[in-house]
Amino acid sequence: MWQRCAYFTVLAVLYGLFFYMANMSFASLPKSKKVALTTLGVVTAGGAGLATMLHQSVKASDLELHPPNYPWTHGGPLSSLDHASVRRGYQVYKQVCSACHSMEYLAFRNLVDVSHTEAEVKVIAEECEVVDGPDESGEMFTRPGKLSDYFPKPYSNPEAARAANNGALPPDLSYIVNARHGGEDYVFSLLTGYCEPPGGVQMKEGLYYNPYFPGQAIGMAPPIYNEVLEFEDGTPATMSQVAKDVCTFLRWAAEPEHDQRKRMGLKLLMGSAILIPLLYYLKRHRWSVMKSRKIAYRPPSK
Repeated sequence: MWQRCAYFTVLAVLYGLFFYMANMSFASLPKSKKVALTTLGVVTAGGAGLATMLHQSVKASDLELHPPNYPWTHGGPLSSLDHASVRRGYQVYKQVCSACHSMEYLAFRNLVDVSHTEAEVKVIAEECEVVDGPDESGEMFTRPGKLSDYFPKPYSNPEAARAANNGALPPDLSYIVNARHGGEDYVFSLLTGYCEPPGGVQMKEGLYYNPYFPGQAIGMAPPIYNEVLEFEDGTPATMSQVAKDVCTFLRWAAEPEHDQRKRMGLKLLMGSAILIPLLYYLKRHRWSVMKSRKIAYRPPSK
């Protein structure tokens, strides 16, 4: 309540100061009044900033637990994604996450030469039934998926998704690591952060306690646990391993150019290491004659 009072007080002072300055030229004021007005403006601005910071510090959205920074293998400036982890992460999405979450901006062809071969992706796509049409008779029909098809949606529309999840709408995961503060750190912490609520906290039916989720009450049940699936390459499917692999997959999904961008950055650094000394040499030595040359005008004699 007092933050609101301070806010309106600051507004009133600023309005009065503006009205006073609008009716009198600042340059025509005596020095004492100039100093007083300047001091009043600084104090008012400082008070407004302090009130804003105090108001932001008690917002309920900041009460959730912030995720720690994890040492991702692709986190370095020149580090590439672990493509074996991307492959396992797609398996986690397909067997666990795709039951509720869509990835409507990702097509099967995007997996080619990233986590799977072209032949493997064709087999994966053909396992999906895609509604296509209309045919010659004007009817819709189903066909096996193709490389050009996008990942199938678990629900036909948002209303059906809400009805199947007690009113909660599962978000699309195509760009989820870019859409959440903390990126893959937040997603990893969310997936592994389910726990019992502290004493005195009562959870409504259908909600689960997660300290990393805004409001701490999330409608998604714990999706992963130890041995929730069996990886094709034999990697132990512990909770942390499953969460790590699906987060790596989601990082690639949100930023498919990740490796190419860092590769181009490395090439730029290598080229700059050759070009910058050459430009410095030209600037300091080859152009020194032009910089020190004196141009004088001599009018013709009559």
